[in-house]
Amino acid sequence: QVQLVESGGGSVQAGDSLRLSCAASGNIFSINAMGWYRQAPGKQRELVARIIRGGSTNYADSVKGRFTISRDNVNDTIYLQMNSLKPEDTAVYYCNVQLYVSVLVRPNYWGQGTQVTVSS
Repeated sequence: QVQLVESGGGSVQAGDSLRLSCAASGNIFSINAMGWYRQAPGKQRELVARIIRGGSTNYADSVKGRFTISRDNVNDTIYLQMNSLKPEDTAVYYCNVQLYVSVLVRPNYWGQGTQVTVSS
């Protein structure tokens, strides 16, 4: 079992900043990637940012230059610093951990989600 505890969501004004945190615990034997996804009402869940084993990062085009993902390897915690927030960033943000078992087996685990609301 893997547990993910998220924190840091809230309601802000456009242009403000928020920082999300996600702490992973449990049977974490080999983390392949950790990241953040979001889902707005009526839309599919989408990747926001993720950090892959080795340290490389991926960002959605819509957040590049505004959001920064980082990881504390000692505590298996990731952070998402979100600056210059826009109303279109409003969504439920989910933490994701992907473990590595083999090339073909990479189970995913999800947090409970944290709401981010940005008003204009």
